[in-house]
Amino acid sequence: MNKKWLCATPIAIAATLALSACGGDDPGTHSTPTDASSAPADVSSVKNIVVIYAENRSFDNLYGNFPNANGLQNVTAASAQQLDRDGTVLATLPPAWGGLTQTGVTPAVTEAMTANLPNSPFAINDPAGFNTPISTTTRDLYHRFYENQMQIDGGKNDKFVAWGDSGGLVMGHYSMDASTLPLWKIAQQYTLADNFFMGAFGGSFLNHQWLVCACTPIYPNADTSPAAGSISKVDADGVSLQIDSANSPASAMDGIPKFLTSGNLTPDFYAVNTMQPPYQPSGNKPAAGGDATLADPSATNTLPPQTQQHIGDLLSAANVSWAWYGGAWGAALASRQNGTNGVINGSNLTSPNFQPHHQPFNYFADLAPGTTNRAQHLLDGGMNGAEFIKAIDAGTLPQVAFYKPQGNLNEHAGYTDVAQGDQHIADVITRLQNSPQWKNMVVVVTYDENGGFWDHVAPPKGDRWGPSTRIPALIVSPYAKKGFVDHTQYDTTSILRLITHRFGLPKLAGLTNRDNALVANGGQPMGDLTNALDFTQK
Repeated sequence: MNKKWLCATPIAIAATLALSACGGDDPGTHSTPTDASSAPADVSSVKNIVVIYAENRSFDNLYGNFPNANGLQNVTAASAQQLDRDGTVLATLPPAWGGLTQTGVTPAVTEAMTANLPNSPFAINDPAGFNTPISTTTRDLYHRFYENQMQIDGGKNDKFVAWGDSGGLVMGHYSMDASTLPLWKIAQQYTLADNFFMGAFGGSFLNHQWLVCACTPIYPNADTSPAAGSISKVDADGVSLQIDSANSPASAMDGIPKFLTSGNLTPDFYAVNTMQPPYQPSGNKPAAGGDATLADPSATNTLPPQTQQHIGDLLSAANVSWAWYGGAWGAALASRQNGTNGVINGSNLTSPNFQPHHQPFNYFADLAPGTTNRAQHLLDGGMNGAEFIKAIDAGTLPQVAFYKPQGNLNEHAGYTDVAQGDQHIADVITRLQNSPQWKNMVVVVTYDENGGFWDHVAPPKGDRWGPSTRIPALIVSPYAKKGFVDHTQYDTTSILRLITHRFGLPKLAGLTNRDNALVANGGQPMGDLTNALDFTQK
């Protein structure tokens, strides 16, 4: 595995370095190179930026058949073939361990029914195959920091099966069009970015942090903390886990890999897999007899409060209004306060209605319970987004608004389906289009990470933390180019770049470090989404 691809030493780059477009020519609509200094001068006409953050889908998983996009039509049989753990080509895909669908789900697709699939991508909803529609909940897949890097295999994307826990399911995708996926129709009307990558390797926890601070959380002195047992055991390359050779199946055909320790922390104490917020609502209860607004700090997966600079700090310093709207936030907080152990309306708090690790600002000390910052900026999105929608309809959204749908509406495999969340987000976009603030608004809809699903495009070679697997992103706005597929190179931090560009903010350190690493690896800096906008067409 190429270590340089994953961990480059940042170098100084000239301030005039162009932010050029990525991707090749195709017969369809395509992007043209954009440079930071030539971006539209009237970007200041954007008054509101809204970010809607869904869950766990690779680009190919949902948009692999989108017209003029870099999709599955560009995949050859050889380029899609998955390798076994020893590097040999698998004769067939292994079964989807545990079955393709959850126990009790209709239609039921058992493990045995998934045996002997060809070693290639397959459509989960193929009527001649599993015939499993997007309204069906499929099983969850590994989406973890080290495993994700091992699956990417230096950019070849050929070991998703080998280092996953779901067998052949990683190669599953949906054959969609505007009649079957509500957001597909919106993507056809506005801009779909087909070269947009996860900000960080792994899962939801870390990618939410990169959405708001372009940084990786730290657990000081973790080796002497309750979390000591969660320090990962990593090979000398720094990117792959040490195998439990005595117990791990040699072949992906024989079962899920086993590692000595695949924990939440790196050997140098960065938190890369799911840790719980130090403040309520958290997946960890308060300590017995302790402060009811806190999570028990003695729990092995409670992360200490973070102090890094985040985008909210920069917005507040510039007097730009902003808020994070967490779907079901108020209900989750109330459930902790009234001692119902995290139950909302008879449903479990963490699945499907609310996931505490999807609320990134709740990890930061300057947004702790009791602070003015918290009261102003961490807002209840309401059950089913009701409170967020009220603000949309009233035209009272802040200048920058983040919206996180509650669990059963976020499209995460394992505890919800694609259909509910996709329809919900499409409905929210309709409300935004009818909002008094719409005429000067830019909406970005994307996914936190790939959820373990394969994608055929190699991520650009960046820094230690990412970028990672390609994910869908839609730019919806009166200013968005219409019917446009944007091939510009973006990642999750491009959202921060757009906010920074529009409001003239200082650049977060992680953005500079990411660009330096990309250039050091022979690539180019990330775009800031302005290539998706055209201010002359309104």
